[in-house]
Amino acid sequence: MKHNLKITFILLGMFLITQFIGLTVLHADPFNMVVVIDGEEQKILNPALSWLHPPEAEKETDFFTKFLPSIIIAFIIAVSLLFLLSKFKLEFILKTWFFLVVAFAMWLTIYAFEILVPWTISATTALIIPTIIVLPLAVIKIFGRNFLIHNITEFLIYPGIAVVFVPILNFWSIIVLLIIISLYDMWAVWRSKLMEKMAKYQINKLKIFSGFFVPYASDSVRAKLKKMKKLKKYKLKKEKIRLDVAILGGGDIVFPIITAGVVLAAFGFIASLFVIAGATLGLATLFFMAEKKKFYPAMPFITGGIFLGILLNYLIF
Repeated sequence: MKHNLKITFILLGMFLITQFIGLTVLHADPFNMVVVIDGEEQKILNPALSWLHPPEAEKETDFFTKFLPSIIIAFIIAVSLLFLLSKFKLEFILKTWFFLVVAFAMWLTIYAFEILVPWTISATTALIIPTIIVLPLAVIKIFGRNFLIHNITEFLIYPGIAVVFVPILNFWSIIVLLIIISLYDMWAVWRSKLMEKMAKYQINKLKIFSGFFVPYASDSVRAKLKKMKKLKKYKLKKEKIRLDVAILGGGDIVFPIITAGVVLAAFGFIASLFVIAGATLGLATLFFMAEKKKFYPAMPFITGGIFLGILLNYLIF
């Protein structure tokens, strides 16, 4: 097992909570709004977010001929830029980039929750409230170092990212995307070691990390601490305590949310729950079979779990 049971269940719990926050945000559908026209409810574009609205597919083939290639190209560009900026040690530019992405994603998530409250919020106020909440959180997360703020904001980031991508994907395009991302993950972890290098660079140099970050004391360290309690105070100060770190990358969190959102739109709520259950099962399988101090690509396991969930939903319903 990669981590002890307590930490494993904490990570799985954080992953699962984020998935359900994602479903809630996707259900709120911040880019659209329901209005009553001639006594009938109709969905129209949200005018407050018209400048952010994702493109709409005019025909089914657009998902494969336009949107999927665009997502893949954007992903390649983003990874390449991250690698180049890291290579030339342009930390401030990287931190500014992370700040903008984090702030934007959290803003969308909080805005979506405003739609679900049982009272009316004016259009202007609905734009201002997320901004007031998000800016200090993003500043602390990116330019400060606070373990609690880091993980709290992670709950808000990935649902906001997912709500942008779900409208431009359909069932088969997300299946293809999951396969491509899983293959890339295996190459980046096992072959090129790019993922490991990027993770270490983020943590050690940028002092930030895209994903959940849970430091903890191993069994041997806890035993050492018990012995240290019996020592004198001056000796305690000379001891150095090394903590282990349990991490879960942002991509491993956001792609299941996107998949659940696409399945929610195509097949309904129950089917999306099967996606989340399958993704959680795949991640749990990795945690329980993985060895300590080794890097593993999580997406192949998560993707396998998602496919199993989709298959079970099809067979049962």
